[in-house]
Amino acid sequence: MPLHPDRVFSPDPAQRAVARALYDSIAALPLVCPHGHVDPRLFSDPDAHFGSPVELFLIPDHYVFRMLYARGIALESLGIPTRDGSPVETDPRKIWATFADHAYLFRGTPTALWLADALERVFGITDPLDRSTAQPIYDHIAARLTQPELRPRALYSRFNIEVLCTTDAATDTLAQHQAIRDSGWTGRILPTFRPDSVVNLGSTGWRDEIDRLSLASGIAVHDYASFIEALESRRAFFKHMGATASDHAALTAYTARLSARESDELLQRALRGEASADDATRFTGHMLIEMARMSSEDGLVMQMHIGSLRDHNPTVLARFGRDKGADIPVAAEFTRGLKPLLDACGNDRRLTIILFTLDETTYSRELAPLAGHYPALRIGPPWWFHDSLNGMRRYWNQVVETAGLYNTAGFNDDTRALLSIPARHDLWRRAACDWLAGLAVRHILDVRDAEAMARACARDLAKEAYRL
Repeated sequence: MPLHPDRVFSPDPAQRAVARALYDSIAALPLVCPHGHVDPRLFSDPDAHFGSPVELFLIPDHYVFRMLYARGIALESLGIPTRDGSPVETDPRKIWATFADHAYLFRGTPTALWLADALERVFGITDPLDRSTAQPIYDHIAARLTQPELRPRALYSRFNIEVLCTTDAATDTLAQHQAIRDSGWTGRILPTFRPDSVVNLGSTGWRDEIDRLSLASGIAVHDYASFIEALESRRAFFKHMGATASDHAALTAYTARLSARESDELLQRALRGEASADDATRFTGHMLIEMARMSSEDGLVMQMHIGSLRDHNPTVLARFGRDKGADIPVAAEFTRGLKPLLDACGNDRRLTIILFTLDETTYSRELAPLAGHYPALRIGPPWWFHDSLNGMRRYWNQVVETAGLYNTAGFNDDTRALLSIPARHDLWRRAACDWLAGLAVRHILDVRDAEAMARACARDLAKEAYRL
């Protein structure tokens, strides 16, 4: 069934009419994608392509395969690579058939909207995906994927993407980004500096990552002073390569200033393999303040993603590695946790910190009051489990009355799946227009103000917050 032109909009005719008009005014605006996880290798080679339909829709997208896993479908049967290289299903048609047999599981979820949008927008497919349509749809997608207009660079233009930012480890050479530059292609693919693997002492393979940091920076990391010097060097390189932001993941918003001596003692214990869990927590809390200090000096926007217990399932982690859909939200606290950082940097107008949370109870209680006061703070859009119609509505309802819309950071798609980018932005734009229309028909907003706010939601807030 074709996508309905009024999807997401209110059934109330007055509100729907205003929402439709607002949406029509911003639907064609370019997509600004300031935070995500699309592989830059897709753009470094002008002849890069996606391979099979399962490599496009399923294998890179944990939103999809986590649902199937939850219903007892083995990740091996979906072709998800194992860490030890042990066999997994390699027949893409068989994998696609399994996916199609269970497509009904996504009914009512944002994933269903994203899949339907991509199938119709990119491939012209409006039939539902199920057992009876699986192979014809597979054949249609596979045939289209061989065509030049379905290559990543062509889709970047077709989707009207203005800029797309990747997320890259602090130790990354950014060779793919350099290849994009050298190719002469005009698409804007920018790196983002993510130092979690070297800052979080408890990270898997942390000691090896320190060696990589030494190699990448040309600075032998042997103490805290050389560690900071290496990080500052890498940030400068990322900025030279076009980066405008850094990204930091932490379980909690705990921050605390350590002395140089304490910081060195913690790092030395970690280098000897003797760091405790408490050491890791304290060091991360200190380094968040240090990263804010660096951002106030070098201008990189600082993103903080708080409240995700990463890789909750040890069995999946051991067999398939990180980022396989097992990140689970935990309760968060910001008011006291961030105070040492905000005492140090919160009033610095050179600094922008964008806060993300998976704990929606903090929106009105903590994040909106904090962002509505401190010049350095912005509130990031609904993230991970809340990147949905209801999550977006809850976000605006809880945040805007206190912080105002202009202390939020617009939208980012935060996806590994390139084809879902326009679908995700379209859902955000439709949801924003419907929410604004609700305010307009209640005469809380003038329609002209609603039009300006719709444009801000769609593009301007993200460009301003991320300095793009």
